Amino acid sequence: MKMIEVKDYQEMSKRVAEYIIEKVRTSKKLNLGLATGGTPVGTYTNLIEDHKQNYTSYQDVTTFNLDEYVGLSGDDSNSYRYYMNDQLFDHIDIHKSNTYIPRGDASDMQKECLDYEKLLTEHGGIDLQILGIGSNGHIGFNEPGTSFDSNTHLVELAPSTREANARYFSSLEEVPTKAVTMGIATIMKSKEILLLISGENKSEALSQLLHGEVNESFPASVLRNHPYVTIIADKAAIAAEKVRN
Repeated sequence: MKMIEVKDYQEMSKRVAEYIIEKVRTSKKLNLGLATGGTPVGTYTNLIEDHKQNYTSYQDVTTFNLDEYVGLSGDDSNSYRYYMNDQLFDHIDIHKSNTYIPRGDASDMQKECLDYEKLLTEHGGIDLQILGIGSNGHIGFNEPGTSFDSNTHLVELAPSTREANARYFSSLEEVPTKAVTMGIATIMKSKEILLLISGENKSEALSQLLHGEVNESFPASVLRNHPYVTIIADKAAIAAEKVRN
């Protein structure tokens, strides 16, 4: 794994956006794996700014999101489909028909998982996957204990994950208890991965990722087995590393 240290969240967001923009401009077709939550918001803001100022086109880009809450329709303001439209898709020239997110309100969620995995395979997989990391090491919604061999599947969200996401809802009770997520094996098929880590609250997770054992109790540890992972982390996230050294 390669690690790039940046000053703060703003610089991290800018560096990640620049990397994505370069890929978009130099690739005839690009399958881009996207994440939600607080970490990538700044990246998406930078992508929108660049599109408005420099006219970078996303008409040949296909996107696949990592996950979605079970029970929420795409027009629910807390769904990840709504988030992606609001934070990125509505503001660039991407074809909405080329933006894929698992359907949280599918009538048959097991079939939805199989269909999403099949969709990824039919498109040739992810060229560049954007990831964040949870404090407990989750990537996507793959909680501790998830098999490294897992494909797109349903998951029961850990209490810590629901608590971390409660800030987006009116109350903790409103946070869904289940989600559909790309599996760890699915993520690991990505040709290249960018892992974004920002803030002091993620410093222990970063330290464990770099120095802990590779096992399913800390899902992100599997990334050490991937040949092309770049971590972009700010100074606050690297704080524990500096104490260690």
